[in-house]
Amino acid sequence: MRLSNAILTLMIGPAVPVPAPLPVIEALQSVQVTSARERSGFQLTFAVGKKSALQLALLPAGYLDPIVTRVIIMVTLNGIPSVIMDGLVTRQELQPSNEPGQSTLTVTGEDLTVAMDIVDKVVPYPGMSDGAKVALVLAPYAALGIVPNIVPPIALITQNPANKIESQASITDLAFLKSLASRNGYVFYLEPGPLPGQNTAYFGPDISVPVPQQALSVNMDAHTNVESLSFSLDGLAKKISIFTVLDPVTKKIPIPVPVPNVSISKPPLGVRPTPPAKIELHNKGAQLQPEEAARDILSSLMNSSTAISGSGSLDVVHYGQLLRARTLVGVRGAGISYDGLYYVDSVTHKIKKGEYKQNFSLSRDGLISNTPVVMP
Repeated sequence: MRLSNAILTLMIGPAVPVPAPLPVIEALQSVQVTSARERSGFQLTFAVGKKSALQLALLPAGYLDPIVTRVIIMVTLNGIPSVIMDGLVTRQELQPSNEPGQSTLTVTGEDLTVAMDIVDKVVPYPGMSDGAKVALVLAPYAALGIVPNIVPPIALITQNPANKIESQASITDLAFLKSLASRNGYVFYLEPGPLPGQNTAYFGPDISVPVPQQALSVNMDAHTNVESLSFSLDGLAKKISIFTVLDPVTKKIPIPVPVPNVSISKPPLGVRPTPPAKIELHNKGAQLQPEEAARDILSSLMNSSTAISGSGSLDVVHYGQLLRARTLVGVRGAGISYDGLYYVDSVTHKIKKGEYKQNFSLSRDGLISNTPVVMP
């Protein structure tokens, strides 16, 4: 499908996806892909009729069956191909209509993490660090083209098998991986590409790419490249966490440890950080071993809330490139308080014939940019 100066490539198949046949491409009405920090998803909408190939042959043959059907969506913009989704179909919705040509088939799916969230397992991990557990869990998914990118946790804790054996107790691989990420202050997600059929499983701190993308410009006349952009400041978003640990000598005297709401992996991008408005108590540290309590405190330092959020939309052809999630982007024209760099939390691709737009959400902590100039 051609979208002005962009080309959409759709690949579908039960094991190894292949380019979709011409009847499928001709029936395709719209594509929506959401890339976020947790799980990403997609939605394909097809026009179907009584005599369409989808109705008569492909659907009865299981062409778009859930779970077993893999979908790869790739966009080539200005000659540069980018894989924006690699996932599995999870749902079909057929909407027949009495009006000619108005019947539609909607296919919904999620990225390949859905394959990790199907079977509950009970697996022991004796004497293994969290990084080793992640590598062992991800090993079978190499068959799907998933390559692990694991950053070892800062607090390397290995339990003595004679005292305690940690296990994956009746939960899915995805739930287990996210629990390991949460307790270390890390994130876990899949990044599609760079080639079709390849994915990177990232387990590590929530660090955005340091090189900013092309700036989002608003209210700048001919230089404006977004259709809409708005910001909000939440005064109740920031908090101070107080952890209670026992002194290492007597192990009876509680010691409060205040932890500021500042992430060591994502420093503030504003000169005026939003002051905390809440105090949150964590008392379970008194029952933990010192190294486990230290891991909880480090986890809190790795994750911090952001008070400023932004949202907007843009036309990809006018913007000139794809806006990517989990990266940095500059903002110009919003005023002294809100100009500067932001983290891109999520991006939703909305594709139709002759149209390619993106909705996005941004975040940061602090007003007034700490960079003197935002490059276009």
